[in-house]
Amino acid sequence: MNRLRQILLLCTTYTLGWEFPKPPPFTSRQNPMLGGDNDVDIVTGSQFNGLATYANLPYVNCLADSEAEGKRYDIAILGAPFDTGVTARPGARYGPRSIRIGSTRKSAGFAWSVYTGRNPLQSWATVVDCGDVPLTWLDSNFALAQLSKAHKVVSGRRASNESYSVTPRIITLGGDHTTTLPALRSTYKRWGQVSVIHFDSHIDTWDPAVLGGGITDNAAVNHGTFLHIAHEEGLIRNTSIHAGIRAPLASQKGDTRNDKRCGFSTITARELDRVDAAGVVSRIKERVADSKVYISVDIDVLDPAFAPATGTPEPGGWSSRELLTILDGLNGLDIVGADVVEVAPIYDTAGETTALAAAEVAFSLIELMVENPVKSLTDD
Repeated sequence: MNRLRQILLLCTTYTLGWEFPKPPPFTSRQNPMLGGDNDVDIVTGSQFNGLATYANLPYVNCLADSEAEGKRYDIAILGAPFDTGVTARPGARYGPRSIRIGSTRKSAGFAWSVYTGRNPLQSWATVVDCGDVPLTWLDSNFALAQLSKAHKVVSGRRASNESYSVTPRIITLGGDHTTTLPALRSTYKRWGQVSVIHFDSHIDTWDPAVLGGGITDNAAVNHGTFLHIAHEEGLIRNTSIHAGIRAPLASQKGDTRNDKRCGFSTITARELDRVDAAGVVSRIKERVADSKVYISVDIDVLDPAFAPATGTPEPGGWSSRELLTILDGLNGLDIVGADVVEVAPIYDTAGETTALAAAEVAFSLIELMVENPVKSLTDD
């Protein structure tokens, strides 16, 4: 009996002696949100606030006179959500928003390059995001007419810093590669004929009779024929150049002959292994010389390991680093327009590999434009 009492007494002692630990009391160093919020900043301090624009740039509705009034710009980012000109996988209509998301980590206050030592968003140029052109998805011909008018309107406004040029330049986020044709029509009107530096795995100078033209006239205008059409319309010079080409041809002799007739020379993807990035840059600069230049970057110039999210991927392409090195080497050229196209995010990795690469390409294009202002025909 005594033994039982001792056991019960011991259990009671341990039970009363233990309790759940209590949280430490608030001290003068802690500031719990108990109601006072006058000193809490909810406007600045994060790149993840508000609506997504490219590199967190200011948004301007450049298409509406009432909203664009008093908001001048020197370089405009313009989305072209169009993919009804593709011959393989669709989805590039979602490319512009994907590229913007890929650029989220950049902003004017956090964009200094460790390679060039420059920040194009803190220079003479006012750079804005004009959003996406509201393109119809049911009629390719009408959508391209809409895009042509959008380019005309955006490039027709007075630039912010008129001491460099009165005409703003446009960087288009695609969208399939057909969207480059309205851009080239616009640059021709503002700057005259241009040499096209065409980064791609495909030549895109196919005669419509070979690719799509046998169906309808509308089908003849697509992402594989737009450079042929641009040549026929007299928009581009015979000093243009492809870089990164590796895709098969429909006709070895016929396609090659027509490509040269359209004014292009070619750097294949594997030539980079022989001449390295500096050699590629040298050949490009020698080809375009001192002409006005339009740079078009189809993201499929990269190997699918670096850019799987595209409509017509081709193995054996360049790495992201190689392409960015080549783009940086083009500093000094008179670049009057540019684009990065064919990003189809539905095929991207969970890490958004393609979107990140395309966003970086667009940033390189901005830097090239800022570093070398170009006078337009209106300035002359």
